[in-house]
Amino acid sequence: MIQRLIMTHSMRESTKTALVVLFAVVISACTSVGKMADGLTNAILNQDDPATVKDGGAAYLLLVDGLIEGDPNDAGRLLAGARLYGAYSSIFVQEEQRAKRLTSRARDYSQRALCEEKPTLCKVLGSPFAEFKAELDRINSKSDVPVLHTVAVIWVAWIKAHKDDWSAVADLPKVKAMMVKVIELDESYDMGSAHLYMGLLNTLLPAALGGKPEEAKASFLRAIELSKGRDLMRKVHFAERYARLVFDKELHDKLLNEVIAAQPKEPGLTLMNLMAQEHAKELLKSGKEYF
Repeated sequence: MIQRLIMTHSMRESTKTALVVLFAVVISACTSVGKMADGLTNAILNQDDPATVKDGGAAYLLLVDGLIEGDPNDAGRLLAGARLYGAYSSIFVQEEQRAKRLTSRARDYSQRALCEEKPTLCKVLGSPFAEFKAELDRINSKSDVPVLHTVAVIWVAWIKAHKDDWSAVADLPKVKAMMVKVIELDESYDMGSAHLYMGLLNTLLPAALGGKPEEAKASFLRAIELSKGRDLMRKVHFAERYARLVFDKELHDKLLNEVIAAQPKEPGLTLMNLMAQEHAKELLKSGKEYF
């Protein structure tokens, strides 16, 4: 028993040491810490073995936390941290309370970045919608798209994790307004993912309860078009959120079979494409009972 405890302690210390050395090497090798933090996110998204990312993800999160603590007001680091936490929690975290914690940190990082880059909009994040929208309407520069897009995407993830809190759900109109602004300024940013989120937002409810499935269909199609079909998860969302909503089995199965047959390796998309293929298989199986 004592020997086992000693071995466990030794392994923990070795792990700590390895992380410290890795952190030191990474910092000394990079001329831009913000780029390094973004590089961590890209490394995750380009990985073709989801298990590797899941096992090592916690270390990535700790690294980016350390980078932000080194300069807590650096918008680049904050945005990179928000994206990393958002990507990890969306892909791998199923446990409800943990998802709430991780998306809350991602939201904190993204909104702190917004406060650094657009302080006037930051001040009205918690204000009534009309006041928020009036300030958002004053933004007219394409250079503001990255921060607006990141804040909106992370906000969606945070709302999803806190869906049992009506005050969180009440923020959806603000998120939607930010996505509309991103599309207005640069619809092609991130291969048009703002259109994807508009599709998701417009299929939260069926048409009878205020949903807008046909607007969602147009958004999904535009998102797929702007990604040139490379982002397979967009077709999965189209099938799951739209085709199921309107009970279109033919479209549902067609989209999912296209995803399964596609080549998943794409720069910045490999991990998500592999996850999309797995989800497509699950949806095809459950679709036999759904339709």
